[in-house]
Amino acid sequence: MQIDEQNHSSAAHLPEHVAAPIRSDQAAEALKNGPTGALVIAGIAVGILFVGWLAFYFFLFLPRGPIG
Repeated sequence: MQIDEQNHSSAAHLPEHVAAPIRSDQAAEALKNGPTGALVIAGIAVGILFVGWLAFYFFLFLPRGPIG
């Protein structure tokens, strides 16, 4: 299936869908604190995975005893 390039337009085709340009000092100010929210969410997800792994280990693997 080929895309007809003449009729294809992206979201950036219209000016109202494109963000306004900002100065470099404004960009540096916006990025000064870093992605703290993403790090918090990633930390929570990793913590949940680790707790789940510990639950599997202690409640499923250890009660079965050694193999053999």
